[in-house]
Amino acid sequence: MSSSTLDLSGLNFNLTEEHLAVQEAARDFAQTELLPGVIERDTAAKFPTEQVRRMGELGFLGMMVSPDYGGGGMDTVSYVIAMEEISKVDASCSVVMSVNNSLVCWGLEAFGTEEQKQKYLTRLAAGEIIGAFCLSEPEAGSDATSQHTTAIDHGGHYILNGTKNWITNGGSAGAYLVMAQTDVEKKHRGINCLIVEKGLDGFVVGKKEDKMGIRASDTHSLMFTDVHVPKENRIGDDGFGFKFAMSTLNGGRIGIAAQALGIASGAYELALAYSQERQSFGKKIFEHQAIQFKLAEMATKIEAARLLVYKAARLKDEHKDYVQAAAMAKLFASDVAMWATTEAVQIHGGYGYVKEYHVERLMRDAKITQIYEGTSEIQKLVIARELLK
Repeated sequence: MSSSTLDLSGLNFNLTEEHLAVQEAARDFAQTELLPGVIERDTAAKFPTEQVRRMGELGFLGMMVSPDYGGGGMDTVSYVIAMEEISKVDASCSVVMSVNNSLVCWGLEAFGTEEQKQKYLTRLAAGEIIGAFCLSEPEAGSDATSQHTTAIDHGGHYILNGTKNWITNGGSAGAYLVMAQTDVEKKHRGINCLIVEKGLDGFVVGKKEDKMGIRASDTHSLMFTDVHVPKENRIGDDGFGFKFAMSTLNGGRIGIAAQALGIASGAYELALAYSQERQSFGKKIFEHQAIQFKLAEMATKIEAARLLVYKAARLKDEHKDYVQAAAMAKLFASDVAMWATTEAVQIHGGYGYVKEYHVERLMRDAKITQIYEGTSEIQKLVIARELLK
């Protein structure tokens, strides 16, 4: 997308020269370093270790972190621009980037102690380690209040027991933000968030999930058995964990919306290029009105999704209420991603059904954007709740 201006709800938005430079850098990285081998990594479900290391070196893993802690000090708009470009090519890499930026780094910087920031945030922002956000459980997906993992207070430390499911970066992270119930009587007000390091006694990483999409990202179950976690690793006051999780997820939805936007946009670009190469009935298929209408509708819906994503990002940067905007952006962009990738496969015909042309992978990757960091149904509940305020 080139430089543009848009006016939404009183927001006069301009892509600055810095934004355009971020876009160019992210696009160059995606095309030159992520595209080679992306199909092979997907087929083998191989974690992109080298590619993630390079994202850290290039500053993509701590984009919004203050330079005081080794981050880029960029705004949320820069972040979603980079997320879109990287997601066009490799959503498995972009989900690593999203979790590290939106959920782990942002949460630590916003709510962590100075000691926690110095110990963990600086390394996370530089990509020396990556983070994981551990909320979901076998019986606590959309209902995040139903935490069965417990963190019992033992004075100077907590004893952590329980299981977490569907954890992105589960096998490769160095720092895990784990939500656990300390006081059952207080329900969600008794939940705490603890920073748990890999390698602690009693902390076991389960098998890697064999997923339909984003196959190169590592999704695991985590098991905690009498894990001793120092009390200084608790984020915020006692009982702050649920509020911490909801606050970080609100921003995380913007990242996943940008990922969905990128997946849709990547599929559209591939379909547009293919339509100008493939011929049928003596002419390029782009000259057939049926294909033109598909591409026109794709371009329109993708642009609408982009405006919603940018609006949510801008509201966050201006420290305004962005809860509804983030939910709308994720709801709409994920639906567009699923629809647009399916249309891209259709435009490719039989070629779209094989791995070589990339669009079948993008279609598989798109589905998860309607599920993680709050299902589409949860986004509708959030939007409806905000409408009543």
